[in-house]
Amino acid sequence: MGKTAARQPVPARRADAERNIAAILEAGTRLLSADPTASVAEIAKAAGVGRVTLYGHFPSREALVDAVLDHAVSLADAVLGDESIDTLPAPQAMAALLRSSWEILDRHRRLFTAADRVLATERIREHHEAPLRRVERLIARGRHDGDFRLDLPLPWLVTTFFSIIHSAAQERETGRLAAEEAEQVLVKTMLSLLAQPAG
Repeated sequence: MGKTAARQPVPARRADAERNIAAILEAGTRLLSADPTASVAEIAKAAGVGRVTLYGHFPSREALVDAVLDHAVSLADAVLGDESIDTLPAPQAMAALLRSSWEILDRHRRLFTAADRVLATERIREHHEAPLRRVERLIARGRHDGDFRLDLPLPWLVTTFFSIIHSAAQERETGRLAAEEAEQVLVKTMLSLLAQPAG
């Protein structure tokens, strides 16, 4: 009886920890998407937990930003899972994917600024592996159908997609790319890059 009673608080503690982690990730996504310099203390306060609790789950700002980025990309990947990506002609599907991706990325561009400050580029890229697999599948289909170029390696074209869309977010953040122009610039740039070379 005594042993059973001793075990009972463990699931409750685990549930509390999971709730705290979810609250921290939600608050981190919200605050860092508004201000890339948001402090750990501000995120803890917004999550309704103490700094000690936050650091118990995420021992550094880098670990916190890493987890928040993973959380945001997972949410974005769920939104991007549109069946039309696999059914529309590849150029139309790419334009639709870029528009959807940009809408999400523009909303969270300051979070990516925060990530750029503390995480290696390769680590940021790793967080995008799931959405980039969708991009790779789409480009491969476009190449098979004769819509996209074959003279450049597929992995390079996927990397270019990743680089262009994140460069657009940086340009948008600095004001060098106007909000009303960003989506159209992205679509034109990527489709012209993917197009079959003339002749």
